[in-house]
Amino acid sequence: MTDPKIFKAYDIRGTYPDQLNEETAYLVGGAFVHTVSAKRVAVGMDVRLSGPAIRTALIRGITDAGADVDILGVVSTDALYFAVGKERYDGGIMITASHNPSEYNGFKMCKAEAVPLSGDSGLPEIKQIVMSGKFRTVENPGKVATRDIIDDYIEHCLSFVDIGKLAPFKIAVDTGNGVAGTFLPELFAKLPFKVKPLYFNPDGSFPNHLPNPIEPKNTVTLRKLVIDKGFNFGVAFDGDADRMFIIDEKGKLIGGDMITAIVARKMLQRYPRSAVVYNLICSKTVPEVVEKYGGKPVRSIVGHAFIKPLMREKNAIFGGEHSGHFYFRDFWFADSGLVAFLVAAELLSEERKEPSELIAEMDHYYRTGEINTRVEDRRKTLDAIAEKVEAETGVKPDTIDGMTFDFGDWWFNLRPSNTEPLIRLNLEASSPGQMEEKKKWALSLIEEAN
Repeated sequence: MTDPKIFKAYDIRGTYPDQLNEETAYLVGGAFVHTVSAKRVAVGMDVRLSGPAIRTALIRGITDAGADVDILGVVSTDALYFAVGKERYDGGIMITASHNPSEYNGFKMCKAEAVPLSGDSGLPEIKQIVMSGKFRTVENPGKVATRDIIDDYIEHCLSFVDIGKLAPFKIAVDTGNGVAGTFLPELFAKLPFKVKPLYFNPDGSFPNHLPNPIEPKNTVTLRKLVIDKGFNFGVAFDGDADRMFIIDEKGKLIGGDMITAIVARKMLQRYPRSAVVYNLICSKTVPEVVEKYGGKPVRSIVGHAFIKPLMREKNAIFGGEHSGHFYFRDFWFADSGLVAFLVAAELLSEERKEPSELIAEMDHYYRTGEINTRVEDRRKTLDAIAEKVEAETGVKPDTIDGMTFDFGDWWFNLRPSNTEPLIRLNLEASSPGQMEEKKKWALSLIEEAN
């Protein structure tokens, strides 16, 4: 029996083999075909040790449901999106647990044009079929073939920049033994960078550190190397290489919202007056930069299931999140850490400035980062906070995603976790002192309302 907890807001994910195994994979394959009415499906996987066994079962489910399969091999999640968009597959399934520990695995799924399946569309239908334990099979199963799309994927990513403008940067790159190490050498052979590779050897046991660069402990070696050896900057990819993080020349992690601002600035040079989507956890720096460079900032709920359709609606050239996901119109509105890295490198090359210097010119705010607090009742706690803040300050919350209270020179957002009894606080202010003062106040609101 499949554990229903593996069905998340944006994907399927759990520990192997107790929560998710070959039986689950078989059912997911068949359920996917019926849910998206697929005739041709692309399948990729990351480097996790359970990947091959899960892939075999998944493909059997897809073909038993009547669809043909092209096996892409070990690829990044954005390479799968590229394949689905470029080659007009009816859908694609990436076998990955992204940045999670080695005992995890799962599925990220999209339909035609790389449109994602999520808890609002597609995943509930797949869950229903999987939990029933059966799907409708056909007499003549689909066929299986292999396909290599890496060369085309790399060329498409490179089309976002002018290679001739790239400076000969010294860069340290950490792939965390994840999938990025399988294709980055081919990419870097076409670029002027002098690269120091860290943990490029694919190893699904992740022997050096978890492939989750947003956690400071996982970039200790990279940050030290950048400082000690005088690299221009460092770059870290997560396990399935759809997210990318930059370490500045001082060894400091540049937030995803600041990368959003950098990439937006460059994209707007190429496509003036375009819309740029950003999630509401991003710094006010992002819409300010977008407006400064002639773009139209569009605010969104957090998460790709909301950002991608909003980008399509607005025909936005680019979208970014604080979490390190970066979306491009000309990448089928899908996210690509590699494209974001290349575009950011081109702007740094043109500006001839250190990353910290470029950020300092744009960013004039101070942020707490995400602070999680365990609560008894998320809804009751949020309602009590909203009532108290409005009574004390007269400010009503923006409820587009959780609650955002904007006081002009500072703001904070409270969002309930989808899966845990937690409330997440993000706060930004105009000075370090104001940030600390308002953080204490916001946390006291949560404590009193809990």
